[in-house]
Amino acid sequence: MSDKLKKEIIDWIKTIAISLVLAFLIVQVIKPTIVSGESMYPTLNDRDYLILNRLSYKFGEVERGDIIVFKTNLKQDNGKEKDLIKRVIAIPGDHLVIENSKVYINDELIDEPYIHNAYTSGDIDIVIPENKIFAMGDNRENSKDSRSEDVGLVDENDILGEVMVRLLPISNIGTVK
Repeated sequence: MSDKLKKEIIDWIKTIAISLVLAFLIVQVIKPTIVSGESMYPTLNDRDYLILNRLSYKFGEVERGDIIVFKTNLKQDNGKEKDLIKRVIAIPGDHLVIENSKVYINDELIDEPYIHNAYTSGDIDIVIPENKIFAMGDNRENSKDSRSEDVGLVDENDILGEVMVRLLPISNIGTVK
């Protein structure tokens, strides 16, 4: 085998190895996901294609208002566990009260311009424990979220990532808040 051929083979091996390492790193940092349902309407719509930042909470804290994807014990039709997309409403240590369709954090009524129909059902009075968050959909009348016994408080370890950007539909491409 000639030296030129050996050098070319080594160059190809290096290129493939670097590509595999980069692909692995990208997959560890971002995760694509598709919205299924209307629980985050009007912020997100059914079939929106999103990119999650999987490292957001490895180096930073969950904040009120973040839109996150998290694991649940809920089952899909195919038997697999269902991930949910919701907005963080309360973080550890917050005193959350929901009464008369109003949401209070630490005795202050919160401004929620993003919710659909401005109605929030439920009577809740809770202090959010350490390592847990309270999350709700923006379409409160059509959202299975922390108000439901099936979902409850979200363990911070179950958060898969923060929604970074919407890629589809192209008419709505951009960051999501």
